[in-house]
Amino acid sequence: MKTEKLILPNITLCIVMDLVGMASYVFPVIGEYSDIAWAPISALIFTKLFGGRLGTIGGILNFLEEIVPFTDIIPSFTIAWFIRKRAMEKAAKVIM
Repeated sequence: MKTEKLILPNITLCIVMDLVGMASYVFPVIGEYSDIAWAPISALIFTKLFGGRLGTIGGILNFLEEIVPFTDIIPSFTIAWFIRKRAMEKAAKVIM
C-alpha cells in the first residue's frame, strides 16, 4: 500500500479560490458563461493544490461544480481543506 504525504494548503488560499468561483454571481447571465473558462482552470488548481486521491477526485468534482449552472455556491476548496485537515489529525494520532 502506497502512503501519500498529506499536504495542508493555506486556508486563506482555499477561501479566495472559492470566492473567485462564486464571482460569476456578480454578473447573473454573463457569469455562468465565464464558468466555461474557469471550470478547467479551477479543477487543475484544485488537483495540484491537494494532490493525491483527494486532489484527483476533488478536481473532477470541482470541475463539475463549476461547469453546472447555479452550483458555484458550494465552497469546494474550503470543504476539501477541512477534509484534509481531519485526515492529517487522524494520521497524527496514529503516529503518537
